Amino acid sequence: MIRKLIRRVLRLPTLPHGGAQALPLKKHGVTREQISPAALKVTDKLQAAGYTALVVGGAVRDLLLGRDPKDYDVATNATPEEVQRVFGRRARIIGRRFRIVHVPFGPEIIEVTTFRGDTHDSHTDEETGRILRDNVWGDQEQDARRRDFTANALYYDPSKQVVYDYHHGLQDLEKRQLVMIGDPERRYREDPVRMLRAVRLSAKLGLKIEKGTDAPIATLIPLLDDVPQARLFDELTKMLVSGAASACLEALYESGLYKAVMPQLGRVMASPADRAFLKTAMQATDDRITAGKPVNPAFQLAALLWPQVQRRWEQLQGSGQSSIQAIMNAIEDVLDQNRGLAPARLSGTMREIWSLQPRFEGRVGRKPFRLLEHPRFRASYDFLLLRATEDESLAELADWWTKFQEADAAEQTKMLQPERTDPAKKKRRRRRRKPAGEEGGPDSAADNMDDGGDE
Repeated sequence: MIRKLIRRVLRLPTLPHGGAQALPLKKHGVTREQISPAALKVTDKLQAAGYTALVVGGAVRDLLLGRDPKDYDVATNATPEEVQRVFGRRARIIGRRFRIVHVPFGPEIIEVTTFRGDTHDSHTDEETGRILRDNVWGDQEQDARRRDFTANALYYDPSKQVVYDYHHGLQDLEKRQLVMIGDPERRYREDPVRMLRAVRLSAKLGLKIEKGTDAPIATLIPLLDDVPQARLFDELTKMLVSGAASACLEALYESGLYKAVMPQLGRVMASPADRAFLKTAMQATDDRITAGKPVNPAFQLAALLWPQVQRRWEQLQGSGQSSIQAIMNAIEDVLDQNRGLAPARLSGTMREIWSLQPRFEGRVGRKPFRLLEHPRFRASYDFLLLRATEDESLAELADWWTKFQEADAAEQTKMLQPERTDPAKKKRRRRRRKPAGEEGGPDSAADNMDDGGDE
């Protein structure tokens, strides 16, 4: 205790302790050059100021798995205010439940967190065990205990190229398993969202959830009912844009966790055709992420609910509504039934993607050109291609639009289909009534003659 106090007072770096393994470069193979330059600037500057600063969590885990980290987090013994003083005006403290510091370097933002300490009974809910207060600072060993999975409790010091492993995280990664730190049930009760994280990380990284870590999940699903919808949707979004959306949704369904997050998934998975369509949609999005292209979760949610929209659309057309009128009414019916699934900004995009589908049938006059200019054309066209993969009758239409948007103006004009007119619906020309006295007019002799009788 005295040694720890002296180090804190003198701002000496916290040394790994409590059984942590200090793994050298030859053991883990992660070099300083593999770390983001922005993350290096943060760790170097904090260390130069006398603080401990280490790359932590998902970035270290991904590097050890041979993957490119999406972002970098840094853990330090400096408080948020001290971090802000080191980096000046560029650093911004955010968060209430647990304050963190965002340090931007161009488009990249490095998230800096202060080592968290052990929670006490006064910081948790007596009934549920959920953490209520999280701004409790501690040392590196305590911070490692507070992290959820062993694979996320790995700390990398770029200056020494050493990995500090407190809970055999590297060993678990080598075994391709995801293991909870501490008692799994208690950790899930502290934060039920950890169950969703377990499913997402196992599906995304190809790790098997360790038996003891998986066991309590089935009975603790109701805990998610008390989690704010915004947090649940945030975790769902992470699944959809993880690059492994198809695997994540399958795992979400198999675990039963979908009931609390996305009940609609159960209806889709129960139909082989709908399940195949959803899998194709998720795989298409995963391929875009792999190719470095942007994605919008609204597209995936539109695919999730499309079978409902399509069935309702067909029903309304069968009752006599026009195609456009039917699709608009079907959309509103389905969104009403699934209210709360997505925020308004995504629901609006979903509505546009769906409502443009019947407009692809219009290939005459100016209609195709107007559709090309629509802000949601590209997403709607991609959705048409998706539908065509599962419905052969749409193949010709999808192929026509693929060629049309790539053709020059002259070729586009040639591709337009002729106007179709229904003879039965042609308007009769009204005969112009001529003024009296004109030939053939109402007052002419011909019109006023008797039927051939004599006076």
